[in-house]
Amino acid sequence: MKDNRIRLGIIGCGLMGKEAASAVARWCHLTEVEFAPEIVAVCDARRENMEWFTKHFPTVKHTCTDYRRLVENREVDAVYCAVPHNLQREIYVAAVEAGKHLLGEKPFGIDREANAAILAAARAHPEAIVRSSSEFPFFPAVQRIAGALREERFGRIIEVECGFLHSSDMDPGKPLNWKRIKATNGEYGVMGDLGLHVFHLPLRAGWIPRNVRAILSDIVTARPDATGKLTACDTWDNATFLVECEAQGHAFPLTARMQRIAPGETNTWYLAIKGTRFSARFSTRRPKTLETLSYEPGGAQRWESEDIGYESLYRTVTGRIFEFGFSDAVQQMLAAFFEEAVKGAGKVAFSCATPEETRISHEVFTAALRSHESKQVVAV
Repeated sequence: MKDNRIRLGIIGCGLMGKEAASAVARWCHLTEVEFAPEIVAVCDARRENMEWFTKHFPTVKHTCTDYRRLVENREVDAVYCAVPHNLQREIYVAAVEAGKHLLGEKPFGIDREANAAILAAARAHPEAIVRSSSEFPFFPAVQRIAGALREERFGRIIEVECGFLHSSDMDPGKPLNWKRIKATNGEYGVMGDLGLHVFHLPLRAGWIPRNVRAILSDIVTARPDATGKLTACDTWDNATFLVECEAQGHAFPLTARMQRIAPGETNTWYLAIKGTRFSARFSTRRPKTLETLSYEPGGAQRWESEDIGYESLYRTVTGRIFEFGFSDAVQQMLAAFFEEAVKGAGKVAFSCATPEETRISHEVFTAALRSHESKQVVAV
């Protein structure tokens, strides 16, 4: 790292690799940051997937199909990795052991054992900033909620609802891919895909999951493979949790939903927190709008709606009256990661999901599997 220039390597040149690269390409959009990433290396098992990167980024000097070459490259300071869950343990550990800062996709290991290995590597190399991708808490309205949590404005928490809903798998004819195969996606299924997005902010708030009752659904059990042949689709499509959480010595219910088959939902992330003094709710269905309710004993109970606009954590050239979107959240998340890489852990207003938060999410998902199988509440 030189003059706050962060030399970035990207492993996994699919959709999310392109999203990250696109955010880097418009880094000038951020107006007050003192650091800048530069993509210098890319890696993918298929060489044709790297062509988009070499075409659009003249800074890319190194391409490879073996991730070891990238993580061992001394010209790489940090790695963004977006690969199937079964590959995360091997690559994440190698990157951290090579001394690279790592931003990896969730769930940070295909299972609890893989997650523990990644966390052990992170503990052994404290010089490396190790974080998990989770974009939605960087929406301006969610940052407002996070601020209210830090200021302890909610009073005693009464209940929480959160979720991430897709309709991406509504079509039963959609071809099979790695996320629908247990060997590559893991037993968690949809929980591994969407779960950390749902639990990032609750865990950041310090709410401790004590037990869970989960109902998991395998709705489309077979999909056509590349040849058109129907093949078993053996991962969970939908998951609904009722979690008993604890905060400040009090227990409260948290209802969480993770769904890939949710009619009418394109890409809906939502959060609603009800407290004795303050309540707030937000959904990406209305990305500018934050709803809040402040309560004083004996006073009126009135939900108020405010359009937040583009009040991002890191300032940009975009005017405050305009809308904030997913690509903006990706860039804000990357900025938080890179700022930690430059300044050190704990030096940013809101960090990406931490290794410890991924560990707790794995504990919740593992308990959810047991809960569904036994049809009982299971301790986390």
